[in-house]
Amino acid sequence: MPCSNERMLGHNATLAPAPFGPSLTLEACYSECGAITRRHSKSFSLSLRFLPAAKRRAVWAVYAFCRTADDIADRAGAPAARLAAIDAWEAELHAAYAGRATNPIFVAFADAAVRFGVPLSAALDLLRGARMDVTVSRYASYAELRDYCYLVASTVGVLVTPILGALDGEALGDAIALGHAMQLTNILRDVGEDARMGRVYLPADEMASFAYSEADLFAATVDKRFVELMRFQIERAHRLYRDAEPGIARLQPESRYTVRLALHLYRGILGAIEANRYDVFTKRAYVPVQTKILAALSVSLQRWP
Repeated sequence: MPCSNERMLGHNATLAPAPFGPSLTLEACYSECGAITRRHSKSFSLSLRFLPAAKRRAVWAVYAFCRTADDIADRAGAPAARLAAIDAWEAELHAAYAGRATNPIFVAFADAAVRFGVPLSAALDLLRGARMDVTVSRYASYAELRDYCYLVASTVGVLVTPILGALDGEALGDAIALGHAMQLTNILRDVGEDARMGRVYLPADEMASFAYSEADLFAATVDKRFVELMRFQIERAHRLYRDAEPGIARLQPESRYTVRLALHLYRGILGAIEANRYDVFTKRAYVPVQTKILAALSVSLQRWP
């Protein structure tokens, strides 16, 4: 089988050699996406193990597309070069939806899009968010940050909801809330790392309300002001997780455990931040492997709607 989506391209279509290996099968294209997922997100990868194979592969493809866009935005180099690379990634996305994918990630993504109805509009929105990572390094208010979180993370929920299978129209709104919660968790975990790159994702007006300045942030100051600011943000993230949780019951039964486990593991990062006494400058908050295993067992044993 050629490395293509035959239903989009036709059975006699041929493809140019893929960037990292000629004559790959569709299975190999999906496997590459799986390798990217496992390399970059162990928690997410663990959760996906419990999906049926077809759904798991499709989510791999979505993740690989999104992760590569994020890597392009974060790579070293001039902003103009990074923006041009995002434009090129978008051109490949359009080609994939037109049945002309050549990059293995897009071959798999295009196949998933046909099988499950993955929307192009959400993928384009995600690339808008990637461009913001290049051009925007400050957010004046939570309203601005919320819009950014939609573009870079809630869009992922929009992309994977057709794969997971929504039972009603409200499931999409819950997926958007979950993506927002996960992105805010990422932001809180990565405060120190982002500061070292000159980025401040904490809303400026909320920092001011706790009398915590950018100078304090760049000096990696962890004091009462910072602790209170972080507690405020963590509680917001918990509310978002609570808002998103009812949506799990609105998914097809075979998808619910995966989403519930992903939510549980990601929310655990907030607890790790607290366990590190809010020091997000010198300590990375993560959920240990043994804790993940116990969480997987605990979630499986609980009774859920």
